[in-house]
Amino acid sequence: MEKIASFQVDHTVLQKGMYISRVDGDVVTYDIRTRRPNVEEVMDNASIHTVEHLFATFVRNSEHKDNVIYFGPMGCRTGFYFLVRDAVSHEQAIKLTQDAFAFIAAYEGEIPGVSAVECGNFRDHSLAGALEEAKKFLPFIVDWTVEKLNY
Repeated sequence: MEKIASFQVDHTVLQKGMYISRVDGDVVTYDIRTRRPNVEEVMDNASIHTVEHLFATFVRNSEHKDNVIYFGPMGCRTGFYFLVRDAVSHEQAIKLTQDAFAFIAAYEGEIPGVSAVECGNFRDHSLAGALEEAKKFLPFIVDWTVEKLNY
């Protein structure tokens, strides 16, 4: 089998930030890396799960909602994938990511979609952990530019 694109990225030099992982037709996959792989401790599942709920809710309520395809965690727990249609420019995707993490860092209230009816693992959430993750990542993404999107 061919080696997939994400396995061709040198994870020994990968830094925190936001990168273009791949482009498939009109879909752009961004690698939002919140940890240095194999260097820093990975995120815990409850925090990841809550970041996912908050980020996805935020972007799917934004002006770009019709072009948001997916936001979810990487299996290695060092970041997330964010997929949008190319109608969302790279600048807009960066801004949307910055705004989403700022929203999470300041979030108060009930976590969206946390019930047995709405979520497949509704008991495994941590709002405090999600807030901490967002606050730690914001300094790395706040000044991100299109020029930094390449691995």
